[in-house]
Order: sequence, then structure tokens, then C-alpha cells
Amino acid sequence: MTTTPPTTPPHPTPTPTPPPTAPADGANSPAGTDSPDSPAAAPRTPPPAGPDDAPPVSPETVRRFLYREARHLDDREFEKWLECYHPEAEFWMPAWADDEELTRDPRTEISLIYYANRGGLEDRIFRIRTDRSSATSLPEPRTGHNITNMEITGESGGVVDVRFNWFTLYYRYQTVDTYFGTSFYRVDFSGDAPLILAKKVVLKNDYVHHVVDVYHV
Repeated sequence: MTTTPPTTPPHPTPTPTPPPTAPADGANSPAGTDSPDSPAAAPRTPPPAGPDDAPPVSPETVRRFLYREARHLDDREFEKWLECYHPEAEFWMPAWADDEELTRDPRTEISLIYYANRGGLEDRIFRIRTDRSSATSLPEPRTGHNITNMEITGESGGVVDVRFNWFTLYYRYQTVDTYFGTSFYRVDFSGDAPLILAKKVVLKNDYVHHVVDVYHV
């Protein structure tokens, strides 16, 4: 008499887990969940894919670029200043919702300045150049930008996240005003010339008596 061994039941097939769903545009973005001084609070724009073998960007290289951008503003070389920005660069200066919290989404909340891409900056410069701006009627203002405490907070494939403190002296109508704050940049150094991909400016003294413009910060 032949005995048939018991049949081992097959293992159940595991159910595949669906990939996580990406949040909607602007939802749960770093700019909306971190404090204004957090490195993650800056660029809302994701970095482009760069070469994995790109050499590291030195702090001195970053500083030279930041100084050059500021110099273009002080010398009113606005066309050269625009060349520092990628065509899709986002420029954002959130407003203070109260004394401790910044607004979190420029598309649904008030901002002191917001341009979704360089086209908005180009329009702003056109208005400055053609005196179509209440903030830039004659006499032209004089500015002096100063940059301190620059830190590289992230880097991947030649794309660098940077934060730094700044203050600007502004002279007009025989009066000197001071602006100061912290800026967060994402800059692509992988090409022929560095390009700003995203710029977030936190203005610390936002109680001002006139319009704040791009050359103040």
C-alpha cells in the first residue's frame, strides 16, 4: 500500500503596495511646514537632475556669485541681474501673518513680493526702467547690499541650497532706511554660468513706510 505525502498548501501571493500619492502642488511643501530660519523653509522649486559626478561647489564660489548678484542691484545693472535667474525661477517674499508666523502659500495667501518665474521679474524691471513704477520715480534710489553668515545647506549634482543673512542700506530724499533679513536660494552651478532656480526672502523688519521692491533685498 502506497502512502501519499500530504500536500503543502501554496504560500499566499503578497498584495502589492501602491506607491505613495504625491501631494498636490503647494501642499505640505517645505515652505509651508518649517520655520522661516530652517534651511528646508526655502526653495519650493525641486532641483533638476544633475550629473551625479559633478564636483562639489566651494563656499567661495557661492559667495562670489551672491556678491555679483548684489552688485548688479547696487549698480542698477538690472538686465545683468536678470541673467542670474533661470527662466522658471520663483521669487518669493512671504508676508508676516503675525509677529511669529509667515504666510505659507503665495498662491492662496498674501506675499510682499511673488513672481512665479523670471517673466514677472522682467516685467518689474521694464516698469522700473520706463518710470512706470510708483516706487522708482526720480530721483533714483541708492542701495548698498551686505551679505553675511552664508551657509551651504544642501547640494546635489551641482545644485546648491544656500542661506545667508543680509542687510541693505537705502538712500532717497535725504533719508536712509535699513532693511534686513534672511534669504534662501537654490542655485544651479552645473552649467556655464550659475542660475538661481528659487529665491525666498524673509524680511525681518517689514514695517516700512513705502513700497518694497526687488532692489531692497
